[in-house]
Amino acid sequence: MAQLERTLIITNKLGLHARAATKLAQLCQKFNAKVTVELNDKQADASSVMALMLLAGSQGKEVCVQTEGEDAEEALNEVCQLFTDKFEEGE
Repeated sequence: MAQLERTLIITNKLGLHARAATKLAQLCQKFNAKVTVELNDKQADASSVMALMLLAGSQGKEVCVQTEGEDAEEALNEVCQLFTDKFEEGE
């Protein structure tokens, strides 16, 4: 089973707040893959809004996104796109 990972920078102004965490969790639930976000040695299941919010990821922080499973590559690409799009927040 392939495990992939990529390091991303949180660029949206509010970081991983409720709306961004919800978008990320909903995206991750679509895939047949386990998605984990790591920040400062803390890990969160990316399909859990609460777990993501507990990471307290603010703007400028670096996170490591890991995916594992059937859709690992597609999941990683879409999660990276969500970060690149600043969680579709028009700041």
